[in-house]
Amino acid sequence: MLEYGALALIPPLVVIVLAVLLRSSFEPLLIGCMIGFIMIGYFTHTNFFNGFVDSLIKILSDKDSVWVILVCGLYGSLIGLMVRSGGTARFGDLALNRIKTKKNALITTWLLGLSIFLDDYLSALTVGLSMKKITDAHGVPREKLAYIVNTTAAPFCVIVPISTWTIFVGKILESSKVAPEGKGLVTYWHMIPFVVYGFVSVLLIPFFIYGIIPWFGKMKQAKIRTETTGQVSGSAFSSTATLDITPMDATKKPKVIYFILPIVVLLATTIYFDIDALKGVLVSVGFTFFYYLFMKLGNFRQLTETIFSGFNSMIFALAILLMSYMLKDVNDQMHLTQYVLKSASPYLNKQLLPFIIFLSMSVISVTTSASWGLYAVAIPLIVPLAQHFDSNVLLNIGAVVSAGAAGSNACLYSDCNVLTSQSTECNNLDHGLSQLPYAGIAFVISCIIYIILGYTIA
Repeated sequence: MLEYGALALIPPLVVIVLAVLLRSSFEPLLIGCMIGFIMIGYFTHTNFFNGFVDSLIKILSDKDSVWVILVCGLYGSLIGLMVRSGGTARFGDLALNRIKTKKNALITTWLLGLSIFLDDYLSALTVGLSMKKITDAHGVPREKLAYIVNTTAAPFCVIVPISTWTIFVGKILESSKVAPEGKGLVTYWHMIPFVVYGFVSVLLIPFFIYGIIPWFGKMKQAKIRTETTGQVSGSAFSSTATLDITPMDATKKPKVIYFILPIVVLLATTIYFDIDALKGVLVSVGFTFFYYLFMKLGNFRQLTETIFSGFNSMIFALAILLMSYMLKDVNDQMHLTQYVLKSASPYLNKQLLPFIIFLSMSVISVTTSASWGLYAVAIPLIVPLAQHFDSNVLLNIGAVVSAGAAGSNACLYSDCNVLTSQSTECNNLDHGLSQLPYAGIAFVISCIIYIILGYTIA
């Protein structure tokens, strides 16, 4: 196996530096991937462009990648239908009548995020869409809204008994022989107390909302901007397509049930199909189409065009996700995870193992946007490592799961960051950079807790 060593760090570091300098996401990812494939081609004496194309084809033909593309696109279709029914606007109007203060608007956003825990994509898109009008009315910067929406998505999904995340990791626990066949989810439940980052990041939000921990950095700048200019958004929101928000039939009086019922069907069908978000959203889009048709909210052609335009509104987000998957492929080919673990191994002992695992895996997750992919690669490596040091296996796997959630939360181009930016109509870099210090606070606190746990129960 060809060893790239520290050179494996170059592509993700290039992406991060360019993202900050260019204040964009897609172009830095594309350049970082190209640099990675040029390096791979040089060391393997192959054509780098062929490697780039082969990786693109592999990702587009990968079952998991296609699943993500369909889920995100169909969520866009469902959102488009709900917006054009008038139900979303009506929900916002009713909520505005009951939410009287800025703090209440933010707490409501937090609680809504905690209530939609089945899937991080579902949470990020639904909560952002639901609360945007309400927080705008109370002069809340979009950066604050995006921070709360994002932090109640993946970080909360990893500490609830059932979600797409817990089911996925549960399957890995079974394949890694940590859990008996069919008992992966039950084993995950015993591990939940060790998924520290999820608890810390979610519980920090009310402290910021109520001013116990002050807002600072770019988030404070956003607050000052909104108070002085009235502009809730900073940089222009990037998207290849803008969602049509005009009602399909302006003569129809909008009702909140047009918004609530599709969401209820989405949650119910997702649960019914064993937390399969794709099957859930497919059924929900079909139900919503015929429900709106029956209620005469739009004609057949209007509803069909809305489904496609809603899907199209997610194209920019999907392009960023595609590039992030290619970056992950570059990192896998250059064996980045193995390099980081090998580099950290001289510093390992039983007590510090959970902390080192969380620290090193977080670096990988934040720089590469890998979460589920990180779990698939790292957990089978961590299990024998923990057993070798006679360390608590579930504690160390919990550190890996925490690292994946931290990456989803803090990476500037992670899928959840991209979808949060889409639903809140907040520039992706504005969102990522303003949120980064708060993710950093949660990260530092989590590091301290893992050190304590390492010396007490490891």
